[in-house]
Amino acid sequence: MKQRRILITAALPYANGPIHLGHMVEYIQTDIWARFQRARGHEAYFIWADDTHGTPIMLHARKRGISPDQLIAEMAEEHQRDFRDFGLSYDHFGSTNSPSNRELVHGIWARLQAQGHIESHTIEQCYDAERKMFLPDRFIRGTCPKCGAEDQYGDSCEVCGATYEPTDLINPVSTLSGSAPELRQSEHFFVRLADFTDMLQDWMRSPALQDEVRNKLQEWFGDGLRSWDVSRDAPYFGFEIPGQKDKFFYVWLDAPVGYMASFADFCASHPQLDFAEWWGPDSDTELYHFVGKDIIYFHALFWPAVLHGSGYRIPTAVFAHGFLTVNGAKMSKSRGTFIMARTYLDHLHPDYLRYYFAARLGSGLGDIDLQLDDFRQRVNADLVGKLINIASRCAGFIHKLNAGQLGPVLPDADLYQTFLEQQNAIATDYEQRNYQAAVRRIMALADQANQYLAEQAPWKLAKQPDQQAQAIAICTQGLNLFRLLITWLAPVLPDTATRALQFLQLDDTPQALLWSRLHEPLLEHAINPYQALLQRIDEQQIAAIIEDSKATLEASSNAAGTSTTAAAAEQKKTAQKKPENAPDSMQHQPTDTISIDQFLAVELRVARIVSAEQVPGADKLLRLQLDLGNAQRQVFAGIKSAYTPEQLQNRLTVVVANLAPRKMRFGISEGMILAAGEADDGGPFLLSPDSGAQPGQRIR
Repeated sequence: MKQRRILITAALPYANGPIHLGHMVEYIQTDIWARFQRARGHEAYFIWADDTHGTPIMLHARKRGISPDQLIAEMAEEHQRDFRDFGLSYDHFGSTNSPSNRELVHGIWARLQAQGHIESHTIEQCYDAERKMFLPDRFIRGTCPKCGAEDQYGDSCEVCGATYEPTDLINPVSTLSGSAPELRQSEHFFVRLADFTDMLQDWMRSPALQDEVRNKLQEWFGDGLRSWDVSRDAPYFGFEIPGQKDKFFYVWLDAPVGYMASFADFCASHPQLDFAEWWGPDSDTELYHFVGKDIIYFHALFWPAVLHGSGYRIPTAVFAHGFLTVNGAKMSKSRGTFIMARTYLDHLHPDYLRYYFAARLGSGLGDIDLQLDDFRQRVNADLVGKLINIASRCAGFIHKLNAGQLGPVLPDADLYQTFLEQQNAIATDYEQRNYQAAVRRIMALADQANQYLAEQAPWKLAKQPDQQAQAIAICTQGLNLFRLLITWLAPVLPDTATRALQFLQLDDTPQALLWSRLHEPLLEHAINPYQALLQRIDEQQIAAIIEDSKATLEASSNAAGTSTTAAAAEQKKTAQKKPENAPDSMQHQPTDTISIDQFLAVELRVARIVSAEQVPGADKLLRLQLDLGNAQRQVFAGIKSAYTPEQLQNRLTVVVANLAPRKMRFGISEGMILAAGEADDGGPFLLSPDSGAQPGQRIR
């Protein structure tokens, strides 16, 4: 296999606050891919930085009475502590406020000017006369000019999705002073994006973008690409535009250049790397950006245009992902589900969350949901009950019967080869960022390994002196299968994999995790005594995370004094919805109606019925295995009177995806499918979307 040279980046965390679990979705996704590429023997580097410029940084530092440089230094230390403790294997973490970034930004600017891609003209902007500053879009709120929704940002509406200029807002208000902004004129500088229309269209027709991203971006070409404002007026924390007074580069110009600058700094400490070979226009290396779907516009239009116009290579691909919800809803501070990375790490092992995210991450833009009860059950069942169980069941017999030495042969060589034959399919899943498929495939093999041990029952053979050699052989097979599984899962479970290598007495180096080394099983090889690799999660640990998250909210609210924070407003709205003495089932609403908020809380998604089967002892139920695109669910449905299992295979249906799991006599039901009618009139009849729908799509 030819070695590839791969440069990987994640979107730069903003140096204005701590990291939360929503951020960690992307960073874990990126790290898994980087670790996988290294495990395949490729030269792969994970490079990124803190995003440090902009008005919010300036205002935050001013509020705390420190300089912006002090603030970003504090946040860099805090961010990297969280990243290291979550097992992120980045090669270099820089800052967009670095001298190398300033030099690159100035050079790119000069090249764009020389090629005629920069224009300037006078614009009208919103100005806060009380704070004596022009207002960035996000510091203006008002009524959406398209749909009339109130309290929307100055650049886009969260209700209808429209984009507009801040001057288009109805009744705009400065979020800094509460006053109505004035309109003032100022000269600004623009990159002429229309100059790059053909290049961008060609790039977008390549495999560089996911289909849904490509389709969405085409909307921007309808009326022609508009020039992009890349300047801001003083006061502003950032790089000054050369030759201009009180003019600064907009943060979204210098932030992506931070990818380049961070890699340049890495090259400076690794002389074998040539920056020009990786970023030059004729580079044969691969460049991949992992980003959230909310910033795809900047990375898939602005960034390639700036790179191309300044004589650098453009990305090989940009991979976008969806958002994180918790328990089926947006992360909420009042409910304790707005969870900081450090709060999680104070209570639970990072590999638990890495595994759960991987088990739900596909290659598309669908949001993923952290169902806390499902998270606990999935980790306990898969990692402890299946994967780690293989090692713990076998290790004791190897030490008791053979002094910690694996046997000389595998009793069922074909079984090991059968597992090994899945390696290419697993690699394809990882390569395509379809982690949920890789995890599903690996866990199916873990089931097979446990079934093999259950059938062979080495614990019974160990009791018979003439059968002990067979018991050793079976446990040797079991531990070799465990080695395959933990190596394939090492990109997801780095800490657990490292400790598994120590248990197996394999060298603790990246070479030990190379997939190319798995073709030879471990025979007559000494292992260490087994020590627990992971412990089960209990409900109290989840409850503690939620309580600590609420405490973090309370502490931040107290620190804010009497000011009205977003969190306080959210708590106020929650309190208004439900009196203290109202039971959960009432929500202070008539029993025959629900509010629009209650209706919107129901998450309806398209699901494909992967399999259906009879439930022994149940008169009305069928057990359905549903594919929701980024996860599989088991649901018990009372539709036996209307359908046979064969009629349901591969059928699309609609499922309530955020219903709390329900423990039934036959097992856990993880949702509810929608149906209408009664058995008396031939029903119930499944509600089915059109054939073009895709599993996991949200029904709105």
